[in-house]
Amino acid sequence: MSSRRSRSRQSGSSGISDDQIIDLVSKLQQLLPEIRNRRSDKVSAAKVLQETCNHIRSLHREVDDLSERLSELLANSDSDQAAVIRNLLMQ
Repeated sequence: MSSRRSRSRQSGSSGISDDQIIDLVSKLQQLLPEIRNRRSDKVSAAKVLQETCNHIRSLHREVDDLSERLSELLANSDSDQAAVIRNLLMQ
C-alpha cells in the first residue's frame, strides 16, 4: 500500500480519514498559544492533544474564577447596580 493510500484511509469506524485528522491537529496547533509561540514547527499530535486538554482545563478554571468574582460583585452591589450587570450579561 502506498503512503498516499495509507494516509487517506479511514481511521477506525469514525469515518474520519488520516488526512482529516492531520488537518484537525494542525488547526488545534494554530489555536494553542503554548505551541503557536514555539519556534519549532514539528510537534507531535500527542503533544498537541495534551496541550489542548491543558488549555481547556485552564480556560475552565478561568471561567470558574470569573464566575466567582462576578457572584461576589453582584452580592456586594446594590440592587440597581446588580440589575444593570444582569441586563448586560443577558445581552
